[in-house]
Formats: sequence, structure tokens, C-alpha cells
Amino acid sequence: MTGKLVRYAVDEAGAAFVTLDHPQSRNALGDALLDELLETLETARRDEAVRVVVLTSSHDRVFSSGGDLRGFADGRPPVAKYAELDRFPRLFKLIGALGKPVVCAANGDVLAGAFGLALACDLVIAKESARFGCPEINVGVFPFMISALIYRNVGRMRANELMMLGDLLTARQACELGLVNRVVPDEEFGDAVVSWAHRIAAKSPLLMRLGKDALDTTRDMGLHEALDTLQAQLALAFTTEDMSEGVLAFREKRSPRWRMR
Repeated sequence: MTGKLVRYAVDEAGAAFVTLDHPQSRNALGDALLDELLETLETARRDEAVRVVVLTSSHDRVFSSGGDLRGFADGRPPVAKYAELDRFPRLFKLIGALGKPVVCAANGDVLAGAFGLALACDLVIAKESARFGCPEINVGVFPFMISALIYRNVGRMRANELMMLGDLLTARQACELGLVNRVVPDEEFGDAVVSWAHRIAAKSPLLMRLGKDALDTTRDMGLHEALDTLQAQLALAFTTEDMSEGVLAFREKRSPRWRMR
């Protein structure tokens, strides 16, 4: 499936590649692209063949430049702008509730709102040449919406530095801060992304969904409440055939046959 701004393709292993495809704007996250991205992710969520989603870009140097600044300075009344600001929260929440792992394949610079998009994903793999950050303050904007995600992924003082100075991080620096899982030489990036996606796709889709749902639900809970919720989720996992099959396959030294039950 190919849209005007976002491409969607699923390979034989069950990896869905969602590609931001508006290089003319450096994949600026304008309303039209965000709407198409939301629709595409909903398609991946409903697609039973999909076991993992890879979010990437067709631009050779930029994953996404972030929000479309033209919309910030247009002449619409504030109430109209406010009404349309729900796209980023909806996108971040959808990724968390997708029921399938989402990998950000940062094949270029990840800037501003796109930095939040990457942090909303479950895993981030980056080209060595990619840069990360929120330079909005340099043009008189502040990263209001993505600050919630930055604060949940890095310490307060470092987060403030990123948002208040607007400096960019190299992929290696982002990895050292825990914002990126793996940095790959540019020439090895494509193969590394596919390898990761296929390794994830080989896991039990049912247990992966139960696990991701549990993580999304308990992330901001207090410890006692989180433990109670996770105990119930573990008890539910014990009732699945896939959990029994995984253990049996391990003992029999064979590949598991997932039944999604």
C-alpha cells in the first residue's frame, strides 16, 4: 500500500515497513503527513500478518525535520490551531497501544517533533551519521509536546539542556544517553534494520502484544499498583498455548510454532 506521503509494505517475515515519503519537505510532520501516518499505523495494527513495525524515511539524510513550521506562523485563529494539535498526542498514544513492537529506523537526522516520534517507539536503531535533538528554541518555538517523552527517557538536567540550548546530538551521543539502542555504520544500516525486524517478528506475537500492553499500561503507575497489574498479566500469559509451546520448544531444542492462542 502506498499513500501520497507514507508508504506501507509488509515482507514475508511479517515486518511492516512504514516509510515517510515526502523528501521535498524533509518529511516535515505537517497535518496531511500525520493523518496519513496515523491511518497507516492503524492499518498495521489491524493487519494480522504484521508482527513488527519499522518506521523509517525515504530521504537519504533526514528521517524527519519535525513539525511543519509553516503551520506555526499562519494566520489561523489560536482556537483553530489548538483544535488541530491533537495529532501528535494521538500518534504517540497509538504507538504505545499498537500491540506490536515499533522500531524507529533512523536513517537520517531526527529533529524536533520527530525526536518525540522516535522516543515514542519501542526501539531505535540509527545510522552513525544521524543526528538527534530538538532545535525548536533556535527559531522561537519550544518543544512543548515532546518534552513529556524526553523527560521519560533522559535525566532532567540533560533534558533541559537539549530543549533550552537546542544543540544536536550525534547518534553515538544519543546512544550513550540511552535515547538510541544501537548505532550502525551507514553502509550496514539497511541489513541491520531488516535483521532486527526479523528477529522480533520471530517471537510470539501474542506474548509480545501482552508484554507491550503491560509496559504501556504500567509505565507511569506507582510500584504497588504496577506489580498488581503485572501479576494479573503474567497469570493471563500462563493461560496461553504460545507460552507452553515456547517452553516446550526450548526443552526440545527446536523452533517454536506460534499459534496465537
